[in-house]
Amino acid sequence: MISRFLLSSSLLLLVIAPLALPVPASAFQKGNEEKEGAILFRDKGCAYCHGAGAIGTKKAPALTDLWKDKSWTPEKITNQILNGGQKMPPFRDSVTDEEAGQLVAYLRAKNKPVPPPATDDASQSAPQ
Repeated sequence: MISRFLLSSSLLLLVIAPLALPVPASAFQKGNEEKEGAILFRDKGCAYCHGAGAIGTKKAPALTDLWKDKSWTPEKITNQILNGGQKMPPFRDSVTDEEAGQLVAYLRAKNKPVPPPATDDASQSAPQ
């Protein structure tokens, strides 16, 4: 009788204990990275060529469906941002590795977040 009680108590503890553990901060970073990436896309001047919301322009292609294209891995997108390619200039000097990761999160997002309105400081940092 006691061994059944101990066994069932142990099993219950194994099921409940993980639920009581704190959730790591990284579990919430994806959505935040996408939002930060949206702001960077606007403030670093990406929208100048790729259009607001990455819809594309005569200067550069649309990036709205990039999340569907399996050939554009996060590593390949990061390389394109930092080192450039074809007609795109490199941004290694103006984009940190962390910012590149945030841009990748934004570009890989199925539902791209809309950045908040630009402040005066942010609009002055975009290329003219």
